[in-house]
Amino acid sequence: MPANRLSRDQVARLVAADIAPGSYVNVGLGIPTLVAKYLDPAREIVLHSENGILGLRGLVPGEAGDDDLINASKEHVQLIPGASISDASVSFAMMRGGHLDATILGAFQVSQAGDIASWSTGEAGVVPGIGGAMDLVAGARRVIVAMQHTDRDGRPKLLRACTLPLTARRVATSIYTDRAVIDVDAERGFVVRAIVAGLAPGDLQAMTDAPLHYAPGLVTLEPSTT
Repeated sequence: MPANRLSRDQVARLVAADIAPGSYVNVGLGIPTLVAKYLDPAREIVLHSENGILGLRGLVPGEAGDDDLINASKEHVQLIPGASISDASVSFAMMRGGHLDATILGAFQVSQAGDIASWSTGEAGVVPGIGGAMDLVAGARRVIVAMQHTDRDGRPKLLRACTLPLTARRVATSIYTDRAVIDVDAERGFVVRAIVAGLAPGDLQAMTDAPLHYAPGLVTLEPSTT
C-alpha cells in the first residue's frame, strides 16, 4: 500500500483551518489536542473543556503550570482574557444544549452513516470510560473526527457499519485522516473532498470499507516528508 500520508500535525493544521472565526469548540484527545496549536488567535476561536473551562489555551514554552488549571485530559492550561469557569453541570448543559459550534475528537471507527465508535475497543480486561464524548457529539453543531485512516494492523476504520460499541449514531459531519478529508453526506455517505498527493482513488478505496464518492474540485494535499 502506498506510503503517501499526512503527519499528525498536518492533519491538525487542516482541521484548524476549517474552523469558522468566532467558534466555540471542544477539542479531544490524540490528534485533536494538536489542533489548538494551529488556531489563529486573530480568528477568536474559543476552546471549551468539559471539566468547566470556557476560554483556555495551552502553555507556552517555559510557562509554569498551575495544578488548579487543567483540562479534561489533565493537562496544564492557561485562561485567555474573558475566560469563565463553571461547575460540571453548567459545562455539560453547554455541551448538551447545542451551544458549541464544533467538537473535534478521535475515533476507533466511523460508519458511512456518521455513526462514531470512540470509547471502547472491546479488548478483554480493559475497562473503558465514555467520559463526555456522547454529550459532546450529541450537542455540537459540527462533529469533526481527526484520526488515522486505518488501524495499526492496516484495517479500515471508515466502515459501512461500526463493529465496536457506539458513542452516537449519525453525528459525524467531517473526517480528517492521514490520507484524505471526507465529508459525511446523509444520502451518499463518504464524500472525499481532498486526497493526499500520489495516492490514487483506488488505493484510498482499498483502505476504506465503505464506498467512496468524490466531490467536484477535489483538492490534492502534499504529504509529510518526515
